[in-house]
Amino acid sequence: MEGDILREIESSLNKKKMQFAIKRFFDIIFSLVLLIILSPLFLFISIWIKIDSEGEAVFKQTRIGLKGKPFTIYKFRTMVKNADKLFNKKVDKENLKNFVFQEKDDPRITKSGRFLRKTSLDELPQLINILKGDMSLIGPRPEIPDIVKLYSDYEKIRLLLKPGVSGLAQVNGRGELDIGQTIEYDVKYVKNFSLWLDFKIFLKTFKVVFMREGAY
Repeated sequence: MEGDILREIESSLNKKKMQFAIKRFFDIIFSLVLLIILSPLFLFISIWIKIDSEGEAVFKQTRIGLKGKPFTIYKFRTMVKNADKLFNKKVDKENLKNFVFQEKDDPRITKSGRFLRKTSLDELPQLINILKGDMSLIGPRPEIPDIVKLYSDYEKIRLLLKPGVSGLAQVNGRGELDIGQTIEYDVKYVKNFSLWLDFKIFLKTFKVVFMREGAY
């Protein structure tokens, strides 16, 4: 039954090729212009991170994108060097939906990192991912492989669109959501995809970032 729903939604999305072409055009123009305009800010943030703590300024991690294809995501580093080795939480099929990655008082977050997360400036390097075609400005949250391998067919609906820097989940709770809630928002987005929905999420993103809702 879940497999039938997955195929039905995929078939529906295939009928929206023109909308996806417009979406890709906007992604390219938006990311290219912002990368040029914000290049001085990129340099400033990179220097600040290097001064604040040991390690590279840009954090790289494997995420899963469109139709399960892995890609390297870029973010400004907000945690101490080798923070992943200090991460002790385990996720399995039983606790997947209630799992929460972020904690308000995570000791691994650096001083510069806390500010970058609050202001969402840590997400800026993902403009490179958008330009490369790995991501879109709006889409489902890009997930790590360990989570994706536990997906049911229903949860795989999330992989039918390119992941986004912002999305329905990001403007409805962000870090406060557990994985189950995030997946539900992402599935809802995929099922109801349209350029109009993207536009509404785009506008709401400014409010969420300005108010720093769900960011820590």
